[in-house]
Amino acid sequence: MVSFDLSFDDGRVTAAWMLGSFLLVFALTRSVTRLIRAGRGPFRDTSVGGVHVHHLVYGIALMLLAGAGEFIYRPAGAWQTVLAVAFGAGAALALDEFALWLRLADVYWSPEGRLSVDAVLVVGVVGTLLVLGANPFGTSGEDGALGVAVSAVVTTGAAVTAAFKGKVGTAVIGIFLPPVALVGSMRLAKPGSPWARRRYGAASRKLARAQSRFPEGGRTRWDRVVDLVGGVTRKQELSDPRPEGGAPASAPPPSSPPGGGGSA
Repeated sequence: MVSFDLSFDDGRVTAAWMLGSFLLVFALTRSVTRLIRAGRGPFRDTSVGGVHVHHLVYGIALMLLAGAGEFIYRPAGAWQTVLAVAFGAGAALALDEFALWLRLADVYWSPEGRLSVDAVLVVGVVGTLLVLGANPFGTSGEDGALGVAVSAVVTTGAAVTAAFKGKVGTAVIGIFLPPVALVGSMRLAKPGSPWARRRYGAASRKLARAQSRFPEGGRTRWDRVVDLVGGVTRKQELSDPRPEGGAPASAPPPSSPPGGGGSA
């Protein structure tokens, strides 16, 4: 069973600062991009030489500076906290446009852009578990090497199975909370997942049940959380399938779309 160590040392306090910075900057960034999209407030997209500068650029720069500062100077005390806050802020700015990394396209307000919110939520949950001292194997030194090995094999196997069933978020969180991975590995696979394609026949009852459990265009509890955080619901996406600049889907995207993943 997973265990937690709630005794906070200096490293855990630094991690808490980094996590807090990550969550706060992500919330502020999403708020600002919503305002830009709505045309409200003083915020606008940033362009240099006619090229739209995405806020992930600032995030990458912050992470590079914070990482270099940590590795070169190895600061302690207040400066270590400053670097942790800078790294967390940079990670939030970069992961908020994770879908752009993956697709190399400006999909911030499109259905594909929801992957960015998925990534941030998973990182937020994992970061919280790490700050709380979650031990994914739930073992101590007294359990011996065999106990640790068995726990690691079971947890990893369940997480990998959940991932093959199309439940990547469940798999990642399950590494730190093994019961989550175990439940995900035992339940039905999503219809388009590698597990379903290999193990569910075209006319099998399991495929029919999976399609009923995960209907195309259906919404899960996780989807509702992503809708709330991301600012665009799947219903809106289907009724107004526009790229992030607001132009109709059939029109060619402008070179610097307004209301996109604007710079904070």
